[in-house]
Amino acid sequence: MKLFDVYPLFPIEPVKAQGAYVYDKHGTEYLDFYGGHAVISVGHSHPDYVQRIKSQLDNIAFYSNSVVNNTQTELANKLGKLSGYQDYQLFLCSSGAEAVENALKMASFQNCKSKIIAFEKAFHGRTSGALQVTDSSKIKSTFNGSLTTEYLPLNDLEPVEHALEEGDVAGIIIEGIQGVAGIIEPSVEFLRGLRDLADKYGVVLILDEVQSGFGRTGDFFAHQHAGIKADIITMAKGMGNGFPIGGIILSPNFKASFGLLGTTFGGNHLACVACCSVMDIIEKEKLLDNAIKQGNYLIQELSKIDSVETITGRGLMLGIVVKGDGKALRSTLLTKHNIFTGGCANPSILRLLPPMNITQKECDKLISAIKTELA
Repeated sequence: MKLFDVYPLFPIEPVKAQGAYVYDKHGTEYLDFYGGHAVISVGHSHPDYVQRIKSQLDNIAFYSNSVVNNTQTELANKLGKLSGYQDYQLFLCSSGAEAVENALKMASFQNCKSKIIAFEKAFHGRTSGALQVTDSSKIKSTFNGSLTTEYLPLNDLEPVEHALEEGDVAGIIIEGIQGVAGIIEPSVEFLRGLRDLADKYGVVLILDEVQSGFGRTGDFFAHQHAGIKADIITMAKGMGNGFPIGGIILSPNFKASFGLLGTTFGGNHLACVACCSVMDIIEKEKLLDNAIKQGNYLIQELSKIDSVETITGRGLMLGIVVKGDGKALRSTLLTKHNIFTGGCANPSILRLLPPMNITQKECDKLISAIKTELA
């Protein structure tokens, strides 16, 4: 059997990873400023993370959600403390798309309405419900196109209110920072306005923090920069540092009932201890502070390069807008300088999503390489 060919691949096979570096089968070292697409939050093979998972494997790796699992309770308690959402509720699943599916479902359950407001250039996943709110005709089938979503411009409240006035809106979904679109931020005023409008019209405000959450921007969730609270938050990626896990946080206004949501693998023992270890490391090593520190340093130094037009994002979720071909720069950084970076929908933008424990020395390697190529 052959693999279903849907991924364009670099001709590199990583076989080992440590900290901010990955190593291919020939022993070549690569600096990782992509983090496996914002997944590696606390560094590859962090010793505390590895030990916690090994210890759990010695006891029990999995059982279904038909029994008590105290690792879920530990995760919920740690997450409430770190995120500031102590009074909210947690449902665990296995991926970001699954989290979005459940968030949309719960929004519709809450007010018995069916329409969703999403935003232009949004990306929320590739499964059918998540595709409903993803602004990309290329990856939608006829089935997906039949679902009810209205895409509106980002950072413009007037069309949002007009859509809400028409009625039948279950919820508004927005990324904390648009990642795939090219690190595009909703303004503080826009997020606050959405919160006010959601309250005024009785709709659910969903913040998709799958890529921007778990400390990457320097806030635990990117939307907290605006001083608002969401009704539902979706999470995944950096949550498990490579172990598959996702989840949604729901406000106390949502009432649970048996069978309302469900998952086979979500919240399993290994996934929960992986996430607990990530949060312990974030807190112990003050990685939110480091995300701000190193992010500000990258912005400061890269902004000095003439061929860098602008830099978007915050913390360690940055978009470097270059004059010319960003895709070619990304390729050269990998093949000539052994540095992984990310691309996005805009070919002029280089996306930076390194581990949150990246050092200034490692940032300097990237800065030097970009200076060399853009000189």
